Amino acid sequence: MTFSVIIPARFASTRLPGKLLLDLAGKPILQHTIERAQASEASQVVVATDDKRIAELGESSGASVVMTSPNHATGADRIQEAAASLGLGGEEIVVNVQGDEPLVPVAAINQVARNLAQHEDAGIATLCEEITDAAEIADPNAVKVVRDEQGYALNFSRSPIPHDDASPDLRHIGIYAYRVDFLNRFVQWPQSESELSERLEQLRALSHDVKVHAGISSEQIPPGIDTEKDLETARKFLAKQGAP
Repeated sequence: MTFSVIIPARFASTRLPGKLLLDLAGKPILQHTIERAQASEASQVVVATDDKRIAELGESSGASVVMTSPNHATGADRIQEAAASLGLGGEEIVVNVQGDEPLVPVAAINQVARNLAQHEDAGIATLCEEITDAAEIADPNAVKVVRDEQGYALNFSRSPIPHDDASPDLRHIGIYAYRVDFLNRFVQWPQSESELSERLEQLRALSHDVKVHAGISSEQIPPGIDTEKDLETARKFLAKQGAP
């Protein structure tokens, strides 16, 4: 199995402007993400961006860079353009690692690519983990997922999702693997009503009856960085690991 990592990266951010260039333990946030991806089994790591500052950081960090349109509604749209620019074949696997996930475990990147390769009937593979903090269930920043017995997602939501009490509450982790031919179809579909309401692009796939495999992550995954509070939490996390 071979796969590419493409990191969709914008400079603009509503809640934390320019966050990908902010310092985290002596490096920009995006550089941490790139280095995690480079330590995976990916054959190449590519930053897809519409901003020169992001592009310069990507190149200085040793990643390839593809400049993309500034008008993309979602990260998947940006990744599809990058995959086309790179000339990737329809059966090739691409892993979408969000630029604001600097603490993503290397094992999770490899796992999501492997899960897609092993589930040929899935259009997307992603990961999730059990929610251990009850406050997260009501937190709209924590996306919840409910799965069927085979591990395929039934629904994603920022709100609590009713489900069998015997099943654990699961937090969705925003890392995805796609095949390029699926991405080419995905970007042709209009954004679904549920996607626009929840601001979750994976709901576009479910609305077209595409199977989304949601595997339980083999490692605990720290949250991404959306706010100043998230950034401080990440700094404390790395400090405990011995980073500056």
